Amino acid sequence: IVAGLTRPDAGHVRLGGETLADVAARIDVPARDRRLAYVFQDYALFPHLNVLQNVAFGLQRGWRNVAREVRHDEVQRWMRAFELGPLSHHYPEQLSGGQRQRTALARALVARPRALLLDEPFAALDPDLRARLRDELADLQAELGIPLVLITHDERDVRRFGDEVIEIAAGRVAGPGALR
Repeated sequence: IVAGLTRPDAGHVRLGGETLADVAARIDVPARDRRLAYVFQDYALFPHLNVLQNVAFGLQRGWRNVAREVRHDEVQRWMRAFELGPLSHHYPEQLSGGQRQRTALARALVARPRALLLDEPFAALDPDLRARLRDELADLQAELGIPLVLITHDERDVRRFGDEVIEIAAGRVAGPGALR
């Protein structure tokens, strides 16, 4: 609902004082106009696009394929930041879990979103890689100052990122979650 991929049945969504959705007022800002980045649990990389094209897709409007060779400063910045340069011409099936995650994060951040929504970003990773990428994401968040909305079942994620925690049980807010 926050990302704009599903419409709420009731209530509202506000971010930084801006109303993104309000059922009573019939406001529903389209997902593409919310300036939010969403990293899906399975990373949702396009299998027919290489790493460079997947990252550049974050700048695209519409559904056209990205050119095979992309020359854009923001794309290059995130390719370097996530050490994806040597993998630029690899396809998602050729990547490890961590490389896929870094590609998905680069694609999300290339458009300079005002907030980053993450759905179980570490769930598919082995424990050592999960810990390393959790630290990398925390460092990146500190550097960028970008708010994160993190959906997780992992207490370690909550301890690492949870400034404010809302526990949801059976589809309802169960109360504030335990911090640290």
